[in-house]
Amino acid sequence: MVVKDLATAIIFLFLGVTVFIVGMNLMSGGLKKATGKSLKKIFKKTQNSPFACLGIGSGVTALIQSSAATCVLTVGFINAGVMTLYQGVNIMLGSFIGTTVTGILVSLSSFNIGLYLALIAFVGIVMMFFKKEKVKNLGEVLTGFGLVFLGLDLLKSAFSQADINSATQQLFSSVSFPLLLLLIGIVLTALVQSSSAVTGIAIVMVSSGAIPFSSAIYIALGATIGTCITTLIATIGGTVNAKRSGFISLVIKVVAALIAIAIIWPLSTPISNFFSSSFGSSGLGLAMFTLLYSVVFFIASMPLVKPLIKISERVIKDKDLENKKNLLLYIDDRLLNTPDIAVMQVKNEILHMYNLAMLNFRYGYECLVKGDKTNSGSIADTESNIDYINSKITEYLISLSNKVSEEDSKVVGSYFHVINDIERIGDHAYNFYENSKKLEESDLKFSNVAIKEIDVFFDLIMDMSDLTTDIFKNEEYQKLDKLHELENRSDVLAKELSDNHYKRMTANECNGALSDDFATLISELERVADHLTNIGYSVINPTGDEE
Repeated sequence: MVVKDLATAIIFLFLGVTVFIVGMNLMSGGLKKATGKSLKKIFKKTQNSPFACLGIGSGVTALIQSSAATCVLTVGFINAGVMTLYQGVNIMLGSFIGTTVTGILVSLSSFNIGLYLALIAFVGIVMMFFKKEKVKNLGEVLTGFGLVFLGLDLLKSAFSQADINSATQQLFSSVSFPLLLLLIGIVLTALVQSSSAVTGIAIVMVSSGAIPFSSAIYIALGATIGTCITTLIATIGGTVNAKRSGFISLVIKVVAALIAIAIIWPLSTPISNFFSSSFGSSGLGLAMFTLLYSVVFFIASMPLVKPLIKISERVIKDKDLENKKNLLLYIDDRLLNTPDIAVMQVKNEILHMYNLAMLNFRYGYECLVKGDKTNSGSIADTESNIDYINSKITEYLISLSNKVSEEDSKVVGSYFHVINDIERIGDHAYNFYENSKKLEESDLKFSNVAIKEIDVFFDLIMDMSDLTTDIFKNEEYQKLDKLHELENRSDVLAKELSDNHYKRMTANECNGALSDDFATLISELERVADHLTNIGYSVINPTGDEE
């Protein structure tokens, strides 16, 4: 359709951009809904093979038509610790290649079949009225696909108008400086949050003769950088590795684009002539250029990932890690050369971890049962510190296990079980804290009668804790019988408290809304008693088993 009226052409121009972007978002959203669960399974199976990660990134992005969505999903997995930084960055590199498929699809509009492809939107709309979720999702994809080509057809019609075409040509003939065009591509992509959309519009403009092919190349290169904005936004508030992934992807894209400009700039005319005339249409030529650029430069970037990870570690410091280094009071890698001393020191570090866990246990209990929030602010930080110490002791024990005598190897083996029990006590303490927040939000609290009974259980556990400390620290084996006795008492007490709570419930003396919370509390107290017993018995049995 050729539009001769300027006002109509301007309307078509804005409508085309709007319909195209809506179509892109609708198609991408439908694809993500249709494949969401499968994508997560694929991402969870990533391996350390960089080419496997690259392939996953390319395939997923080609499927959902959004490199930004792939990168955001990757950042989420890095945040959750499911994926390493190395794996994530290689998947991002793959996504930069996969997004070029969109350009190839868009370039089909230059073959005068766009309006026919737009009819697919009608089929999609009909399918969206079906009740079956899979059919509705597919309908959303087809509707988006059709709208993409309808938007492109509107854009082609707008650029076919002589005044707009002439104005665009004059603008880009005066704005021909490559770095400025690169900046235009970056800004436009940052605004619309889609490199595919910006590249697609550039393809239409090239096909219509509105801009020179050489200008479109630089805008497309800028679009590859602009899409990093979405990834960087996704890393805000994330883990340090997530932030590093955003930094690395930005560095790779900027460096790749600048190197490409340095190569293309002096050879602009022959390169433009080759791509604009070798693929049947200049639009498809631009799509093939972006594909070739992405494949060559981003695969070439793969060997740089590990060095860039090291650079990112220096640029983006792990402040939590720096602060946590001072948490280790006793273990030191230099002591591994004197295994006997190292075994003694690791025991002291375990006691340090144990004291933190029991302190947090007391604070968590006070929050939940007494409603005392005095020390609540430190509970989450202490839990994080316990996890850190646990991981460092584990690493230390692994290094130490190959250096100790046969006798000490049994001790080292028992320590693996001990720190696991301590870590679980820390988890129960944090659960108390989390449950206390839930009760506070619901304006619920335990009755005074229930608190008195629970306090008896808590005091019993603190007595067990003192015994466990004496047994583990000083190897006072004679106290194991007393610890065993108290552990049996904890089992009986747990049943008594549960029975008493049930009686209060039937007599309407207790709030029924607290029933699950009370049962969970008693269960967790009983588990803490079990963990304490395991720690105590570890001095005679590496697994902590009383038998």
